[in-house]
Amino acid sequence: MDFFSITAISELTPGNAVLILIGLALIYLGIKKEMEPLLLVPIGIGAILANIPKGGIADIEGYGGILGIFLKYLISTEIVPLLIFLGIGALTDFGPLIANPKTFLLGAAAQIGIFCAFIMAMLLNFTPQESASIGIIGGADGPTTIYTTTILAPHMLAATAIAAYSYMSLVPLIQPPIIKALTTKEERRIRMKTLRKVSRTEKIIFPIATMIITGLLVPAALPLIGMLMAGNIFRESGVTERLAKGASEELLNIMTIILGLTVGSTMKAESFLTVKTILILLLGVFAFATATAGGVLLAKLMNLFVKEKVNPMIGAAGVSAVPMSARVVQKLALEEDKENHLLMHAMGPNVAGVIGSATAAGILIHLLA
Repeated sequence: MDFFSITAISELTPGNAVLILIGLALIYLGIKKEMEPLLLVPIGIGAILANIPKGGIADIEGYGGILGIFLKYLISTEIVPLLIFLGIGALTDFGPLIANPKTFLLGAAAQIGIFCAFIMAMLLNFTPQESASIGIIGGADGPTTIYTTTILAPHMLAATAIAAYSYMSLVPLIQPPIIKALTTKEERRIRMKTLRKVSRTEKIIFPIATMIITGLLVPAALPLIGMLMAGNIFRESGVTERLAKGASEELLNIMTIILGLTVGSTMKAESFLTVKTILILLLGVFAFATATAGGVLLAKLMNLFVKEKVNPMIGAAGVSAVPMSARVVQKLALEEDKENHLLMHAMGPNVAGVIGSATAAGILIHLLA
């Protein structure tokens, strides 16, 4: 037998080579630049594994190989994204949001990016389901993007997931120019009062009430919101520390590994290297930018009616890139005034954005699934 014919090189296409290089680039960005390394590194590895012919580790079409099995039984069934939300809930402190409830509006306003991108995608001849999957990138929430895309447009999973996680990692580059363009120096120097201390009782009631109210009003969002709040109850109850630790550490780490490798394995050359993928990546930037602008502009509008002024920069944290967006706001505030600490104020809309993007996803799924 000809040795060359039994190697993977004999069937390696230019497209495979390009995707292997993209996988290497993702690994480089994760390791060298520390851009969302927990996701970009496994996604890059998955992309390389999927584009080596004859390997059999990622037969996505036939659900063969370990990564194909992960896709069929863990990703397509929505198990992994929901368990990741459980872990995120166990890590999240809703205290800043409870202390300043009006920041909930800023988290909601930032979701305008989802619907702006949805409309733009429709104008570019994407189907309503594909448009919703693209729009949800504007929520800057990777698990929500994957959950929505899995239900509405599974063939776009790789492109939307890469866009969501890439732009989350680029928050420090994307958001500052938009924030500065929409605010004045005086507005960026606005100081806000220290937040009140939130009681344990409030922290326990909040996730329970959110779970019930959201479930009754937007039942399609309950899987995401329910798992998020279940994890948060484990965290705040004070009697389930082991469950909170298990959800936020061991379980979250395992699910993140499976998610990253499997999403990367869907980056097959024949389906990923298309004009549609390029459009999705561009629309993802548009979604993220309009989401940032939506939060900032609502904060400016609120200042026309409230007695205690809100620093409009915290509206940019309404995208649910936790805690990156809040840190960006803090950094910009300190550049203008070295004693203006906005981190905790920005965390309010930041965690509200997680709830907002999950709710928006539920609405879109209800209307289009």
